[in-house]
Amino acid sequence: MKALFAVALAASVIVAGPALAQANYPARPVQMIVPAPPGGGTVGVTQVVAAQADGYTLGFIWNSPLTTSPHSLTLAYTPDSYRAVMSIGFSSYVLCVRPDFPASNGAEFIDHIKANSGKLTYGNDGVGGTMQLAAERIFSKAGAKLRAVPFGGAGETARNFLGGHVDIYGGSLPPIIPHVKAGAAKCLLLTSAEGNSALPMATGLASIGMASEETVLWWGLIAPQRTPAAALERLEKAFTDAARSERFAKVMESQGATLRVRGSAETSAIIRSELEALGGVARAVGIEKRAQ
Repeated sequence: MKALFAVALAASVIVAGPALAQANYPARPVQMIVPAPPGGGTVGVTQVVAAQADGYTLGFIWNSPLTTSPHSLTLAYTPDSYRAVMSIGFSSYVLCVRPDFPASNGAEFIDHIKANSGKLTYGNDGVGGTMQLAAERIFSKAGAKLRAVPFGGAGETARNFLGGHVDIYGGSLPPIIPHVKAGAAKCLLLTSAEGNSALPMATGLASIGMASEETVLWWGLIAPQRTPAAALERLEKAFTDAARSERFAKVMESQGATLRVRGSAETSAIIRSELEALGGVARAVGIEKRAQ
């Protein structure tokens, strides 16, 4: 999904017109690094921050290597190693259960896990990953304890959930939606503040008084820290304009993602606040750093 959004965003910049083709910059194509497996997001971010800071290298990233991985891995970068250019929007994670689970909405789900604290398991896509920290942030606020069971991605989590190996699916929307439509699962709680039209039965956190605990999967652009201010300003304008285009909005909608375009300052603030919040969660659940 991340690679698709990167291609669509770049194409929208080109279609939008000569937003970057002004004065002497850019004099050559801008390179966009899209860190994804194999190799992993943190490796790609390391390449971005080490690149020449001339406005010709950007990283199209998701938030995990910026705000989650620093709590479980020893990394070669911090928020002071790069500049946020902009961000495009997000997709929620979701908590789903089997059809016979004794709850039909987010509030009832919270009541049930509180009443059965310590008895339930939830699958997630890795120790210290964004999904685990998003879930633990909610559980902690609710005063409930659940046992995290890590798997190798949301697809594997879904298979083990459907096979009865965990009580609750925790992961992204695409792998579970077909099973919801088939009647094999019901999704009750999103990790976003608001709801999502792709899963209308799932409750957003704002509806249960937990909007401040929102943790989502979001995407954006970063550049090396010392990239010239003039180049950053042009990049921010070009990409925010492109992200607001009808062409790009349709791509986001087709993937069940929420378009929420933010500029450099707002994106930077989100990175730092999310990094701090998830750090507290990681410490609370005993996640320790390891060498990359």
